[in-house]
Amino acid sequence: MSDKTKKDGSINIELDPETAQGIYSNLAIINHSASEFVVDFINIMPGAPKAKVRSRIILTPQHAKRFLKALGENVQRFEGAHGEIKDYEQPPIPLNFGPTGEA
Repeated sequence: MSDKTKKDGSINIELDPETAQGIYSNLAIINHSASEFVVDFINIMPGAPKAKVRSRIILTPQHAKRFLKALGENVQRFEGAHGEIKDYEQPPIPLNFGPTGEA
């Protein structure tokens, strides 16, 4: 048995101070293939001609679906406590970004 897994099946998850700071993102680009979902998180500034991918997360299709469900449940809880999140229309951002979603 791994020393990270307890007898009750729970896992001890560590969060180092640098990771705890987080990375701000105001744009996500999602691509997928038959075996994975790739989510690139970007911080794009108004008027800036260039933006950089700040973090890339690669998920199996099963984990992507679980993540979608968990995020949806958390948005519902947030809105229940704080009111509806407004979705403001934004002009489309022209993206010149890597390959399409085929692998």
